[in-house]
Amino acid sequence: MDALDVARWQFGVTTVYHFLFVPLTIGLSVLVAILQTMWHRTGDQRYLKLTKFYGKLFLINFAMGIVTGIVQEFQFGMNWSDYSRFVGDIFGAPLAIEALVAFFLESTFLGLWIFGWDRLPRRIHLATIWAAALGSTFSAYFILAANSWMQNPVGYRINPDTGRAELTDFLAVLTNKVALITFPHTIAGCFLVAGSLIVAVALWHLIRHPGHTDTPTYRFAARFGAWVTLAATAGVLITGDIQGKIMTDVQPMKMAAAEGLYTTESPAAFSVLTIGTLDGSREIYALKIPYLLSVLGTGDPHGTVQGIDDLQAQYTAQYGPGSYTPIIPVTYWSFRLMIGFGLAAAAIALWVLWAHRKGRTPRGKWLLRAGLVMPLLPLAANSFGWIFTEMGRQPWIVFGEMLTRDGVSRTVSLTEVLTSFTAFTIVYATLAVIEVRLLVRYARTGLPEDTPDPTPDDTDDTDRPLAFAY
Repeated sequence: MDALDVARWQFGVTTVYHFLFVPLTIGLSVLVAILQTMWHRTGDQRYLKLTKFYGKLFLINFAMGIVTGIVQEFQFGMNWSDYSRFVGDIFGAPLAIEALVAFFLESTFLGLWIFGWDRLPRRIHLATIWAAALGSTFSAYFILAANSWMQNPVGYRINPDTGRAELTDFLAVLTNKVALITFPHTIAGCFLVAGSLIVAVALWHLIRHPGHTDTPTYRFAARFGAWVTLAATAGVLITGDIQGKIMTDVQPMKMAAAEGLYTTESPAAFSVLTIGTLDGSREIYALKIPYLLSVLGTGDPHGTVQGIDDLQAQYTAQYGPGSYTPIIPVTYWSFRLMIGFGLAAAAIALWVLWAHRKGRTPRGKWLLRAGLVMPLLPLAANSFGWIFTEMGRQPWIVFGEMLTRDGVSRTVSLTEVLTSFTAFTIVYATLAVIEVRLLVRYARTGLPEDTPDPTPDDTDDTDRPLAFAY
């Protein structure tokens, strides 16, 4: 083990950990805005209760996401300085816009939403949560545009004197075809997580506290979350199909690694289950569906999908000696776990809707257990999706331009990386305990009591403190 190995582990752990908070923040921000809009239009108290209830869970998660996201910035400078120098001119623009515009929009209007319940008119207060939700969404786009450049570099040139990538077309970076499809795919995954959380919390109260006065409200929340989960699943599948075709075009090795496809095939079969050698160098047994991989990769049942061995030979001739194959067992199983966990969440959502048929209230310990597990499934799906995305690009840190081993900081020792890795792990473990305890505590508290209309009284000139009235 050397500094490069530990730096890669550290980046992987901190990135996956941070992304546990991101989809819930983005998804819940929009869903809370929708619930408040329903209250604004109807005046129905149950929508106001749900807005404040799930809004509190959203705020807890948002705060944790900010803390964990800061570490990402430090890592680039500490462990990946050569990479930072190489991509700095490209990443500077989208990340600066993300920080100065998107995050500013998100944080500023979220503050107004928190403290403006009894100070702002209804319509303006509603606009603040929508502005915060749009800020979260815009933030995701600029970050994904930067990441997509690593997958498919566009709009740049390499300066022969400095060896750095320099931006030549910012619009090309923002309209990178990988970014254009990765963004809706990621946002659909965010709604999958948020919808599942809404279902889980509502279901817990319905089954554990039958006959409660808020039962009709929880029943609505469970159905609302279930429909969001199913719609998000459809969005993930549609965008994922398009993303697979683009991936086959710009990163054929990643598609081959996802399927454990060693030889070029036309037509290519989709591997339901493949057993290979431990090092992933060859296939031993495979259960396949004919033509399906060609459809997924090219849209043509007889389309050609390149294999690992052929691509390795091609890249060796193009880039020089070395291995250009990712770790096949990791890419193969992360791809399938991503799909499997997402579909499992959708199956539970269908179960919840079935349990609500004909005005019934859900019952049963198995449904309760499934509901409690439900939010973890899309979180796992999102995590395995990012593991596949980043590991499938290996050994490249910027596809076709920079190898991962060339991006690590040359002056950082193994001891220094291990020290920071250990410190981050301890901090993250502590934050995980705090996050889970806070979410569970406030989720168990249940819906707030009926509250008076929070629209401010313009005739009251007293200097009242701002408060987020729950």
